[in-house]
Parts: sequence; C-alpha cells; structure tokens
Amino acid sequence: MTQVSMRVDGVTYTDEVEPRTLLVHHLREALGKVGTVVGCDTSNCGACTVHLDGQAVKSCTVFAVQADGAEVTTIEGIGSAGDLHPVQKAFHEMHGLQCGYCTPGMIMASIDLLKENPNPSETEVREGIEGNLCRCTGYQNIVRAVQQAAGEMAGRSDTLGAQA
Repeated sequence: MTQVSMRVDGVTYTDEVEPRTLLVHHLREALGKVGTVVGCDTSNCGACTVHLDGQAVKSCTVFAVQADGAEVTTIEGIGSAGDLHPVQKAFHEMHGLQCGYCTPGMIMASIDLLKENPNPSETEVREGIEGNLCRCTGYQNIVRAVQQAAGEMAGRSDTLGAQA
C-alpha cells in the first residue's frame, strides 16, 4: 500500500492505495465520486474524463499514485443542481444527452476544450471531443451545446457560436 494525498473537488483526501489502483476506481470506490463513469476499461470512450491539475485526462489511464499531490476535478466538482456550470446547462438546454452515460466525460472534455478555444467552430468542437464516444446522440446536439456554452461563457448574444 502507498499513501496518497490529493485535492478532489476542493476537499483534500489522504488514503492508502494499492499502487496499481486506477484513479477512476479510487475516485468511485474510495471517495464516492460515482459521476466519474467507468465505460470501456480500455481508454477508448472517455466516459471517465476528469481534470487533473487543470487538464482533461481519462482517469482509467492514470494510477491513483500518479495523482498524489494533484488537484482533481470531477463532474461533481463543477456545478450543483441550483448552480450548473454553463456547459452542464447547455447540455441540458440543447438536448446534448440521451442515455447520459458519456455525459460526465463529454462535459469535462468540453470544458477543457473551451478553456483552450473559447469560440470553437463546429469542426473544432468535433475535433476537441473526438476522444469521447457517444453511442446515442449522433453528436449534433453535443456540438450545439458546446457552442451554446461558449457563447454564454463569453457573454455573446450568438449563443450557437461560430459556424464552420
């Protein structure tokens, strides 16, 4: 066992973990952050995406010991029922989800994309979320949601953002 300490959604946790424990399993099983979804177990789907020191990562590709001393933000740490993050709000308003399984990872990847590119075109959104799979939506409403969030975050009146 190895002792790790990390700040998750604003709270510092210190735990003993097996060195081979994946961050996704530590978040879900030890910390109760079940919004971080285990999808494919192969790093292909992106459902487990979290922010590690401000960057989107697939938490099934990171060992918990690698997050020692890090700041981790999960879907539970970006908004609440009464105060949604603009990306969460846009996914709801633009019907950017169906079954919802990919949604936490898709939202976390979208937030990272908008941090890097605050006014993405449709093509740039599609490229920015390409590591996250959705088997239900066909992506069009997800793209619209990301562009709506971009508009809201920038305070623009053209809520769908730039078109490619």
